[in-house]
Amino acid sequence: MRVSLRFFSFAATVAMTVPAMLAEVPAGYYSRLEGKSGAALKTAVFEVINPHTQVSSYSNLPRYFEQTDVYPSSRQWWDMYSNVQRFAPSFSGLNREHAFPKSWWKLNGSVEYTPAYVDLNHLYPSDGPANQAKSNYPLGMTAANPKFDNGVSKIGYPVSGQGGGAQYVYEPADEYKGDFARTYFYMVTCYQNLTWNSTWMLQQNDYPTLNSWAVNLLLQWHRDDPVSQKEVDRNEVVYGYQNNRNPFIDFPDLAEYIWGNKVGESFSPGTVNPPAGDPILINPVNNTSLDFGEVAVGNKITSLLYLKGENISGTASIRISGTDRNMFTLDPAASSPTLTTTVSGALINSRNGYQLQVTYRPTSLGEHKAKITIYDANLVGTTTVNLIGEALEVPTLSRLTAYGASDITASSYKATWSEAPEVVDYYLFTRQRFVGGNMVEETIECDENYVVIDDFNASDNENYFVQSSRLGYLSEPSNVISISHSGISGINEDAPLSAESYPGIIRFRCGATQTDGRIFDTTGRLVMLLPEITDGLEITLPYGIYMIVTAEHRTPIKLIAR
Repeated sequence: MRVSLRFFSFAATVAMTVPAMLAEVPAGYYSRLEGKSGAALKTAVFEVINPHTQVSSYSNLPRYFEQTDVYPSSRQWWDMYSNVQRFAPSFSGLNREHAFPKSWWKLNGSVEYTPAYVDLNHLYPSDGPANQAKSNYPLGMTAANPKFDNGVSKIGYPVSGQGGGAQYVYEPADEYKGDFARTYFYMVTCYQNLTWNSTWMLQQNDYPTLNSWAVNLLLQWHRDDPVSQKEVDRNEVVYGYQNNRNPFIDFPDLAEYIWGNKVGESFSPGTVNPPAGDPILINPVNNTSLDFGEVAVGNKITSLLYLKGENISGTASIRISGTDRNMFTLDPAASSPTLTTTVSGALINSRNGYQLQVTYRPTSLGEHKAKITIYDANLVGTTTVNLIGEALEVPTLSRLTAYGASDITASSYKATWSEAPEVVDYYLFTRQRFVGGNMVEETIECDENYVVIDDFNASDNENYFVQSSRLGYLSEPSNVISISHSGISGINEDAPLSAESYPGIIRFRCGATQTDGRIFDTTGRLVMLLPEITDGLEITLPYGIYMIVTAEHRTPIKLIAR
């Protein structure tokens, strides 16, 4: 995949603004943890790290990786999944990897409803083949003769007592086992309020959240592989973007007070707090950057800037200034976008702080910079946040060609498609699973022009098609591939089909008769069969939104019943 990455001015800006300001944790950041243990301590950590500034988008993750996951002595990507040498800024061969699998919390195929999807504390660049092999398996020690072993990552059957019922587990190299353990500690604490779809390592509760075998494994890895300088440095840079930290890196013993051999003892962060009653703005960190990445001119992208403080009285003023200030706006509480706003100290002091929407709306091509200044109330001095964005032309995307599935087994297959001839951010693979007459649609973001599906046995048969994505735009859907457990049952171009919606009726338009029409509601439930659809056919449906596929048009068409 070709990825356009304009790092040079961005990297220079970060180099000037990040290292100098992050020498230590700000006063008061961890004060809420004082004297707590076990479940109460875990919830206190959740309250400190959960609300945070959300980075701009999945597409722009490589821009952040350029600062978080490159060896300091070279331009080589620091890949914890393989020993393949690759050099920035090219992201070719790498994936944006959720170390904590996104399928464990996603809802009906959607993962972008939560900041966890773009949380840098568990996102790493990963070798493509290793990432595909890892799939969504839990962590664990592999038994002899793993099915995948590249010298750094292993996937195989779990040793006795591990895996939580999963067929395979993922085992990282010894030098990274602690990194993954602390990543998982962070995720099950920062997002203890999410609903989990996987029970291999997780329980649906605030505490302990981890199953007992997972607690034992992660604590052992955490103890055997102590915090490295790599983690310390990465934690600081991520803090500069997200305004939250991984406390299990800052305080390695913290895990023992929550799950380990110090449960029941009172934890003290030992950090210096400001004098009692003094006002302090904990977040955002002064002179950090809010980078919106690349955006199509005329489009917009919004990020959330997290404000958190203590003992702030009065009202804080927030202002955007700088040469390109008109490209950025503040969108407080659904009011009209402005360059200035105010936020009460009570909101900033509140347990959850305040999430300020900041929007980048470029009206001209090129790089744009401005800054946010936070002042007034009873704050001493000002806090500055640098705003960065780059506007590009609206992309023109070619229609891709999906190829027939290969490597088909009872439980898996490999789907491939043509590579986009232009720059794209990623490929969006849409999978339609048919189970007992119902359809379940799932989308998967892919960094390469292939994906391995490893739960084919969960469906009766499937369709898939693919699109490319660039700057939030999608290409026209590819042809649709149909696959059954006896092999490929069809490689189809969609025949023309459209639907017109009128009060009380839906009228179909098609150039030729279409067959095997199936209408599904938004839950994927089959609600109507249409053995034959001719031009002008009219039907009625209860008020709502539906999808239809036919034997000749396998890409879903939306139906709106009025």
